[in-house]
Formats: sequence, structure tokens, C-alpha cells
Amino acid sequence: MPPLYPLTFQPIFKKRVWGGRSLARLYGKFLPTGAPIGESWEISDRPGDTSVVAHGSLTGKDLHWLVENHRSDLLGGVRLEGGRFPLLIKLLDAQEKLSLQVHPPATKSAELHGDPKTEMWFIAEAAPGAELYVGLKPGVTRANFEQRIRDGSVAECFHRVPVSAGNTMFLPSGRVHAIGAGLVIFEIQQNSDTTYRVFDWNRVGLDGQPRELHVAQSLASIDFNDFEPALASGEEISATNCHVRKLVSDPLFNVELFHAQNDGVISLPASRMQIIGVVAGEVRVSESSTPVLRAGDFCLLPACLPKVELIATPNAQFLRTEAN
Repeated sequence: MPPLYPLTFQPIFKKRVWGGRSLARLYGKFLPTGAPIGESWEISDRPGDTSVVAHGSLTGKDLHWLVENHRSDLLGGVRLEGGRFPLLIKLLDAQEKLSLQVHPPATKSAELHGDPKTEMWFIAEAAPGAELYVGLKPGVTRANFEQRIRDGSVAECFHRVPVSAGNTMFLPSGRVHAIGAGLVIFEIQQNSDTTYRVFDWNRVGLDGQPRELHVAQSLASIDFNDFEPALASGEEISATNCHVRKLVSDPLFNVELFHAQNDGVISLPASRMQIIGVVAGEVRVSESSTPVLRAGDFCLLPACLPKVELIATPNAQFLRTEAN
């Protein structure tokens, strides 16, 4: 079998009633016409939505094939999620508010016939006044929340967080949330597609019908002790040719933001699976035929690589993600 190398994939676009065209404007994505595009699944091993390799000798092979045939070289010691690649990496374009929603925690997911989903959001672009709905306002009880669902004012239970480009929010399973309007987001999450909607602003979907709500499952999943969560504020440290800020450190995955200071070599830890997502500027994987990575591009670096060195343009920024 051909050896592994730094891998890029073809994006999988998703039509969403709340989406738009920002992924073309910002990142040059070739979006399908005729509908709002809310999500680009950049690295995915979901049934029916598996990423396909876009360059090199493995072009045309998909990520699940890599997991099945190159598991050790690809992942090292990283565990699978339900027999699949453990992470799902997306770009989101929220031109309208998303539904108020929650993902089931691991302690509840089996009985609810869903999958747990812990995730993080890195804000790439934010319109003036943009905000997130995350967690509960102080004093909100389950009884308050249920009453507000019945009278249509449940959004008033949610803690609102003003955001701007560069902010990060971590969302463990069980944390109620919604993305506000006017945001473009890098989303890194557990490999899951289970979402329970609490409220969807009384709108209809792309098919003209009201979108399904999942009130009972939501109430079973929500952490009613989760009040006013704050944006991530990891410490920044200096490294060779860059500054590094730790954004998320979780049993499921770790995420760091790298900010290049010049065009020198940036060395990454070797012998582990990691994903690079370029936020700004350009990044090239040294000694590799992998195409230059530009803003909105992602690259999966297999665990078998003995050395990983990147060359970034001055002031380039990229996210580095590891699964645990």
C-alpha cells in the first residue's frame, strides 16, 4: 500500500436555511449554486459523508478507507469514535441565527439513541454586534426553562456572549447553545451528528416546513448547572518563529492557535496525528508535495511522519488540533 503523507481532502458542502455565501468570499470555496451553504465539512468520516483525498498517490481514497487500511500509521495510539475517525472538522457560515440546541452528554446519549458531541468554535469573522448563545443565565432552573419553552421565550434563558474575530468558545456535551447571525466559524468536534433543537425561532426549513424540535431529548441532555460560560483565554507562549496559544485542553482533543512571526520554519511535535487549519496567510508543509495551504484550508498530518515542519508567511495563523 502507498505510504501516508500530509493529506488534504475535498470539502463536503451542506445546505442550511441559516447559511450564505461567505465561504466563497473568504476562502474561495466553489460552492454549489441555488441554496444557502451553511457548512463545509472539511475532514469527515460520517456514514454517507466521508472525506475524499484531494491530492497525491491516494487521491480518490476516502478517510474511512484510510482508517481501515492505515489505522496505526494514520492515528498512532488515538482511539476511534464508533469505529471511525474521531474528529469532524467544519467551516460554518451563519448568516442567520442557528436553532437553540444541545448535544447529549456521554452519560445520556445511549438511552437517547444519539451520540455525544463536544465541540469548540473559533471565530474567524464576526459582524458588528455578533454574539453567541451559550449556557444559562444565573438563576435559570429547569422549571423556568420548560415554562419558557411553552410560552416561546426560551431564548431569554440563554447567556449571551458578544464575540469578535479570534475568540474561542468551548462547548462540552450538555451545554445549551446557538450561533448568532453574522459569524464564520472554524468548528472542531467529536465525530457525531446528533443535535437536539429546543427552539428554532418559528421559522421553516428549506423545504418550507417547520423544522423538527426535540424538546424531551433536549431537557434530558441539558446541564442545568451550567451558568455564564466564558470565552477561552489560554496562555500565549513564545516558540521559535511563532507565538502559540492553547485554546482547548480536553480528554477528547486539544487545540492550539499558532501565530507566525516571520517566514522561518515552525516545528511541530512528530509521531502523532494532528490537523492544521489555516486561519490567515499561507502555510506550506516542508519537504512535501502537499499544496500550499491558504486560509480555510485543512491538512491532516498522519502519526507516522517522523518530522513535521511548516513554513508560514509572516503573521499567518493556523489552528493545530490533536485527538486524544
